[in-house]
This record gives sequence, structure tokens and C-alpha cells, in this order.
Amino acid sequence: MKVSISRECLEQILHLAAAGKDEICGLLLGAEGRIEAIRPGANIAADPSRHFELDPAALLAAHKAARAGGPRIVGHYHSHPGGVAVPSATDAACAAPDGSLWLIVADGVARLWIAGPGEGGNVHFAEAALDIM
Repeated sequence: MKVSISRECLEQILHLAAAGKDEICGLLLGAEGRIEAIRPGANIAADPSRHFELDPAALLAAHKAARAGGPRIVGHYHSHPGGVAVPSATDAACAAPDGSLWLIVADGVARLWIAGPGEGGNVHFAEAALDIM
């Protein structure tokens, strides 16, 4: 699968990730096959240098905006400072196999993953191609 994203959105995520030592996170907004906007959110995890937990207020505000006709949530992004841009065991444990997009950034590299069903009810991440526009 190929998913389009604007260069501006991708550069904004990369800039946010490079600006700090903690994991950054936020929402990907758009439609099937395209990321049209991002909505940064606070990382409220107990240990934000190793994990992310998106502030529920950001998630609720995005759902409210979507119900009012705004873009829908198609997934989220986060960073792996000092790591690689692949889903971690923690990501797999926290993900739902619902087809949502996971954009992971590490060391200036962004990779896109789709969370789908795996064996035994576990999540399987399939990499998707990013079409930067």
C-alpha cells in the first residue's frame, strides 16, 4: 500500500522529533491512502524518553473536529529517540489490529506501518510506502 503525505507535514514531524530527547507523538489526519494534516499532542507517558502516551485531550479534540466535518484520524506518529523507525515490542503491545497508520521517526528517517491482525490476536505491522508530495 502507498500513502501520500505532504512534504510540509513530514518535515514538521521530523523537526519535532529532532528538537528533543523524549518521544514525540501526535495524530495523522486525512482519508484512506493519504495523510492531509497532523495534530501534535503532548506525550504524557510516565517515562517519555522510552514510551509515548498521547494526551487524551488531543485525541478527543480530533474526534470532535472530525464529527464536525473535519479530517478523520487515520493513525498517529511518534519517535524513537536513539532507536530505529520500526515498531517496538511496546508498540505492538499497545496497538490495535485496526488498519491504522503508525508513522515512526528515528534518526531523521520516517517509516510508515499499518497495524493489522496477526496470529493469535496479536498485531502485525506491515510497512507501507510513503509518497511524499
